[in-house]
Amino acid sequence: MDNRPLTIDKLVQLKGYSFPPEWAKHEATWLTWPHKEESWPGKIESIYPRYAEFIKYLSLSEKVRINVRNQDMKDFALKHIEAAGADLSKIEFYFNTSNDAWCRDHGPAFLINPNTEQSKVIVDWNFNAWGGKYPPFDLDDVIPTKIGAYFNIPVFYPDIIMEGGSVEFNGAGTILTSKSCLLNKNRNPHLNQQQIEQYLKDYYGQQQVLWVSDGIVGDDTDGHIDDTVRFVNANTVLTVVEENPEDENYELLQTNLQELREMRLLNGEALNIIELPMPDAVIFEDTRLPASYANFYISNAHVIVPTYRCSKDVIALDIIAKCFPDRETVGIDSTDIIWGLGSFHCLSQQEPAI
Repeated sequence: MDNRPLTIDKLVQLKGYSFPPEWAKHEATWLTWPHKEESWPGKIESIYPRYAEFIKYLSLSEKVRINVRNQDMKDFALKHIEAAGADLSKIEFYFNTSNDAWCRDHGPAFLINPNTEQSKVIVDWNFNAWGGKYPPFDLDDVIPTKIGAYFNIPVFYPDIIMEGGSVEFNGAGTILTSKSCLLNKNRNPHLNQQQIEQYLKDYYGQQQVLWVSDGIVGDDTDGHIDDTVRFVNANTVLTVVEENPEDENYELLQTNLQELREMRLLNGEALNIIELPMPDAVIFEDTRLPASYANFYISNAHVIVPTYRCSKDVIALDIIAKCFPDRETVGIDSTDIIWGLGSFHCLSQQEPAI
């Protein structure tokens, strides 16, 4: 049974729409309340205070729209959100059952065109839990369509695997992504690099795709860009580097850095590159976790940065703060959250304002 009520098959109808950069004004941030204990084995209860603190900061400047399974989950979430001091008038709940919490990857990709009557549309990429690693994922895969139906927003279907954490936007026609993720055969083995680029350009409304090679050690997404390189304006990126040559992230991040130096934007300019340190290794039960300061989230009034109880936290916060003088930069301890192999950016998806 096809439950896709607002399908628009003709790609030509997407012309003029584009995916805004994260720093563009939001109507809301979408989240999916964490509930899958296997994602935080032995730690899920410990993540809720910090997750609720994240929601508190979001609520200071925009709506927070949260997918929950049922009324019991809503009540449980509200208890934590209220305890964190969030603005409850900004919190909205939607009964969309999910498999997991990673809304960056299973949430709707909103494109806008302010010059049309239908100013906002949704792209619903296929989702297979990062190459089929964590079945089942059928509930996550249909969340964008459910949101489109609820808000009466048209939904487009590229019918290829894609995740929001694998792409980064500069607001001027350029996408950054990684070969280790989107060219991985566990995503779209029938497509080559040029074909994947065309999908990204067509369905995000962009003109250029730039590629780095790899992601950080411990990243089960095969190298999402939101752990390594982030645009902070149209021509500037923050990119993580490892200072210790003996660390297993050192060489791969040096390779990414060199690739960034060789890139050119649509106007022919080189990227302005700002280096961001990696935190000290976060290891839990002999597992190296993908801790990175690059997994920050840009809300209307704040830049919310994961921190890891190490001396580099202050350095990273200062570097990021200088990149966003119009916002307050805040750090939230992500030491327990990262046990789920992602942090604040992975957990959230912005809905742009019109």
